[in-house]
Amino acid sequence: MIHATDLFRPHDDPDDHWDLACVYALAYEGRIDLKAVLCDFPRSGRRNDPDVAAVAQMNYLTGQAVPLIVGTSKPMRSRADVQKDVPEADRNGVRLVLRVLRESSRPVVINITGSCRTIAVAGKRAPSLFAEKCAAIYLNAGTGSRDPVKARRREYNVSLDSKSYAAIFDLPCPVYWMPCFEEFGQQQPNGGWPVRPFGTYYRFRHSDVLPHLSDRVVNFFTFMSRGGRPGKSSAHSTGWLRHLVGPRDREEETRISSTFRNMWCTGGFLHATGRTVCRDGRIVSLDQAGDEAVFTFDPVRVSCRDDGVTHWNPTTEPTNRFIFHVRDTIAYPRAMTTALRTLLARLP
Repeated sequence: MIHATDLFRPHDDPDDHWDLACVYALAYEGRIDLKAVLCDFPRSGRRNDPDVAAVAQMNYLTGQAVPLIVGTSKPMRSRADVQKDVPEADRNGVRLVLRVLRESSRPVVINITGSCRTIAVAGKRAPSLFAEKCAAIYLNAGTGSRDPVKARRREYNVSLDSKSYAAIFDLPCPVYWMPCFEEFGQQQPNGGWPVRPFGTYYRFRHSDVLPHLSDRVVNFFTFMSRGGRPGKSSAHSTGWLRHLVGPRDREEETRISSTFRNMWCTGGFLHATGRTVCRDGRIVSLDQAGDEAVFTFDPVRVSCRDDGVTHWNPTTEPTNRFIFHVRDTIAYPRAMTTALRTLLARLP
């Protein structure tokens, strides 16, 4: 697995650190072979950097040695752009992706949880390699509405580079599309967004998860939360190991326990390991869930314009395009919170 993320310190959105912990939990269980963390290049005007400390913490915690590589800083000039004329430093991420695919003895899963840019460039540069060696791209971006007016409102990850988002739909490998929202609108009075059938969004209260985690995992999250306001202040990464292995940071844990965490990507991580989540929160294999699965991936025909606007329809014909579908919008947030808690509780 390659995990592509906008993991920064200070954080843009703390869900990126929760996602990182999830994929490391899967690696710790031996369910995936995590080959690399591919981090977006920071947006201009932001005072944050790729969070090398978070990856170092998770490597130490789980006994892994996963590298962190920074992706290209250059936006795609078209959805066919292979960026052959970019500076050497902007080629590292693409090279990493292609090397992992070439050298892997098994097909590789790619998570996209931030910008699509580096993966799209790699795919455009070597489409036959993606056809042969990429098992699936889990694309966490966009909106799932079929209403053409509502579909024009661009979700955040799409806005980072809409041409690269569109380019992912051109690639020959399977794409499991995970729209962040069905409709991208205003938040509700309680601070969240509504759960819809064709959006991955859910949220949980920190107090429903943190008490069930080990001291070191809690310290991983409190080190992140102490790191400054999202994208607006500087924060040192020094002390990451001392904080991780030190006493449980109950002061910061208490401070954030009553707050909520917005999440999107959890279902894709589990699905990539051949599992899903039941309505009661149990994590089970895909062939065991039956009608109890709280989400599915449904086959679709989908197209995407250069500006990131999608159009899709369900299909019964053979396809390698699938859309995330919440089967029970009432049970989904609770079920995903339970599954997340179960997964992260396995970290040491």
